[in-house]
Amino acid sequence: MAISEKVSGFMEKSSWIRKMFEEGIRLKKQFGEENVFDLSLGNPVIEPPDEVQAALVQAAKDISPGLHRYMPNAGLEDVREAIANTLSKECQVSLSANDLVMVCGAAGGLNITLKTLLDSGDEVLIFAPYFVEYLFYADNHGGKAVAVKTHDDFTLDMDALKGALSEKTKAVIVNSPNNPTGVVYSREELKQLAEILKVHSKKIGQAVYLISDDPYQKITFDGVEAANILELYENSIYITSHSKDIALHGERIGFVAVHPKCEDAGNLMAGLIFSNRVLGFVNAPALIQRVVKNVQGVTVDVEQYKKKRDFLYGELTRIGYDVVKPQGAFYFFPKSPIDDEVEFVKKLAEKKVLVVPGRGFGCPGYFRISYCLPDSVIEGSIAGFESTFNDFH
Repeated sequence: MAISEKVSGFMEKSSWIRKMFEEGIRLKKQFGEENVFDLSLGNPVIEPPDEVQAALVQAAKDISPGLHRYMPNAGLEDVREAIANTLSKECQVSLSANDLVMVCGAAGGLNITLKTLLDSGDEVLIFAPYFVEYLFYADNHGGKAVAVKTHDDFTLDMDALKGALSEKTKAVIVNSPNNPTGVVYSREELKQLAEILKVHSKKIGQAVYLISDDPYQKITFDGVEAANILELYENSIYITSHSKDIALHGERIGFVAVHPKCEDAGNLMAGLIFSNRVLGFVNAPALIQRVVKNVQGVTVDVEQYKKKRDFLYGELTRIGYDVVKPQGAFYFFPKSPIDDEVEFVKKLAEKKVLVVPGRGFGCPGYFRISYCLPDSVIEGSIAGFESTFNDFH
């Protein structure tokens, strides 16, 4: 075999989204794109806000010398300073440019963070259901991702967390609003989580870092707060991207922010910068850094996502699906009408509706729906959801 056994095995584990994407291509060729309703990918169709488009044009037109040369691996200082000023107000913590590293999206941020933190055999706790790439990101750097169950409504199970913590625990990752459930962890939950980590850190004699993977933080509904962990826990690392909040997912731009009172903060920042270089990112793209500097505080029209959520939630519950109402992001994670959600997803695909089995997110018996799609796709899927549900009742 040309590729390693490890990569081959990982490809099989992570293949559910890819399989559904490929099935969508096949079905669209066979039946026509307008007759296939692919709700498998979190690839938003909402365009960047006008302010972002204008900033992009302005940045592209700037022909000042040196704008496209190499820079410090942490990114452009004026960009980091602008973001630090905005973030400081959001989290009530005084941050400077020296507390931030510009990165190639949240995925890049997670990888440089885990490379900096992990020794071989260290564990990273993740809450199920989880973004499947966490498993591979931890393995990339010699660590192991350990799944921690949540309650039936996908809120944090503190007893399960306590049971999973060990001397090997180096970090805990939270993702709120959550992919794939759309659940937002409350401020009180995050406070409890922080307190548990403080106690455990003291017990084992070393910091357990709380890593927040937050690309959906600005996409919340009904006045729900997505609290920032920098406000709640000193040994925290905040990672986000502008993929979702200003719809620049293809541009791969984000940042990592380290709490200035984080244990060994100076070495941690130095490690992040070093890892950004040696993992091959070198630095985040210069052009798009200059764009995001000038659109601080801008967000996509969240009301568009809320309308899609409200329509789909109303239809799913009318049909009879058991589903937690999302508080943010743009996903549903309903319970499958039958125990084997893979079988259900296959039957749904026969009706030309594509979703992703829950086992791809560490939770068999559920499936993920993405609704960051044209209304015609969402509305067109309802007949398939209803008839497939009725097939099992």
